[in-house]
Amino acid sequence: MKFVMTPVGSAGDVHPFIGLGRALRARGHEVVIVTAGPFEQTVTRAGLGFRETVSAEIFDQVSKHPDLWNSFRGLKLVLGSVASYLRLGYDRVAEQHEPGRTVLVGHALSFGTRLFEEKHGVPAATLHLAPSIFRSDFEQPAIAPGRDLTRAPRWIKRSFWWAADRFLSDPLIVPRLNAFRQELGLQPVSRVFRHWLHSPQRVIALFPDWFAPPQPDWPPQLRLTGFPQYDESDHQQLSPSLLEFLDRGPAPIVFTAGSANQNAASFFRGAVDAAARLNRRALLLTRFTEHLPAVPATVHHESYAPLSRLLPRSAALVHHGGIGTLAQALAAGVAQLTMPMGFDQPDNTMRLLRLGVAKWVAPSEFSGEKVAPLLNTLLTDPAVASACAKYAAHLKDGSALTRTCELLEDLRPAP
Repeated sequence: MKFVMTPVGSAGDVHPFIGLGRALRARGHEVVIVTAGPFEQTVTRAGLGFRETVSAEIFDQVSKHPDLWNSFRGLKLVLGSVASYLRLGYDRVAEQHEPGRTVLVGHALSFGTRLFEEKHGVPAATLHLAPSIFRSDFEQPAIAPGRDLTRAPRWIKRSFWWAADRFLSDPLIVPRLNAFRQELGLQPVSRVFRHWLHSPQRVIALFPDWFAPPQPDWPPQLRLTGFPQYDESDHQQLSPSLLEFLDRGPAPIVFTAGSANQNAASFFRGAVDAAARLNRRALLLTRFTEHLPAVPATVHHESYAPLSRLLPRSAALVHHGGIGTLAQALAAGVAQLTMPMGFDQPDNTMRLLRLGVAKWVAPSEFSGEKVAPLLNTLLTDPAVASACAKYAAHLKDGSALTRTCELLEDLRPAP
């Protein structure tokens, strides 16, 4: 079979698809990943086919935009971008689709893939990386850390999501989506995030049920498989300079604000200050050196390091709350401090808090003065260490990719 996979977003969105693509390729299938230009080298190095959607230049412009990391304006920016490239995504899928042997594997925001599935009735699945995409009349995704509607009356929950669709997501998506649907001979839709974005054939959640227990009204075609945990560790080693730093002293605290975050100057200033207050060594992970402060000898900078190799040698991880990053920390058994900004990050943060492995701080309060005592608690509390060890043990079987492959193979196209 041929699997055409269409991730949308940063490395945290693309890496799971690459890991899954490698697993499918090892099972004898052809895999093509259709995504943004910056990931071409990573995809081809993994032995998979690549087809570009947006260019590296456009991707860079979006990731530099200061609104991207605002909880409200960032969502508007991303949805507007998704709407702009709806037709391009559809066309790229059409170019790669081979009748009788192709299965489509779409990201939550790869609307062109969902459209092609609907128009042509081809085998397809939607992959969701984080549980915040699922609405429910029961346990709700957190819209901000400490703030969710789970205990609210059902009518309030439904009214909230109606208003989110009516005044935020639908105005950005629906006009262009329905104009294109009309060209394709499809009926108009509304409230696309309520039902339409989920493939009616198969929905796969790449997280375990102990992280996000399925709710009674989640899509019936949904299956949970677990964290895929791909981070290029099969191709990327820890650099000699990083190994030398790790060998030179106690395990450092690792700080990362996300692979696409080019506006993290205050985060890294706070990181250096917090490490100094704790008299701890620190490692700063970012590809964008222009927002780094001057660092002492006890602080090391690295552009990229596979977290699966790095975190077992680290004391704690401070990060943005992305699903791929937190999964690596859970697997390594290290405590986490998150600075959630938007998208799935607030909900992910609340789930980590319920597991007892993390604390959080708001972006506006991220300073050495605030971060240092929180980290000290995480590093010295035996209950946190026990919870970290418990969930690390849950992730040792490594069967998530195998289960996901089997579910996708079940969608075998008719000859």
